[in-house]
Amino acid sequence: MKKQNIRNITITAIMGAIGFILMLLEFSIPFLIPSFIKFDFSELPALITAFALGPWWGVLVCLIKNILHLPFSGTMYIGEASNFILGAIFVCISGYVYKINKNRKSALIGTIIGALTMAVISVATNCFIVYPAFAAVGVINAPNPMQVILSMYQTILPSVDNLFEALVIFNLPFNLAKGLIDAAICFAIYKKLSPILKAKK
Repeated sequence: MKKQNIRNITITAIMGAIGFILMLLEFSIPFLIPSFIKFDFSELPALITAFALGPWWGVLVCLIKNILHLPFSGTMYIGEASNFILGAIFVCISGYVYKINKNRKSALIGTIIGALTMAVISVATNCFIVYPAFAAVGVINAPNPMQVILSMYQTILPSVDNLFEALVIFNLPFNLAKGLIDAAICFAIYKKLSPILKAKK
């Protein structure tokens, strides 16, 4: 049992490091969402780990990658905190549903529920916690930082009236798509990686 735990810790640390590297490879998607919101595949190692070792190991990968990313933070660590919360929700739900019944159907259901939950919660966290925190700590240097954020959404869709509406229109589908894309890649490679990652009982 002790040997298995050491193996799990080692795999989790490696996957956390891979997740950190993937965070550094983030990129914007012009014309679809404001440029300060980046797309990356850093939840992919966490999702794979959640399936192979269990949901809480996947959450630990999310924590490791964000801790490693702290020295590179441009958001006073707020972005990393948000990334951890949303990523942990996604991989924990996905991994837990898969753990109940370990087959491809459960993995699919789990990732859909996980991605949808992450997307919905992202609207609330960004609206009431993340963006107000950006404004409070001066991440956005402007007299009315919340209006600056809203204007970035309005540049893409001028008819957006308020921040909550912008988050529902832009961030919700963005995070949903991000989770489902990670899931699709996971399904494509997991079978080959599974024998290597799973600890022997």
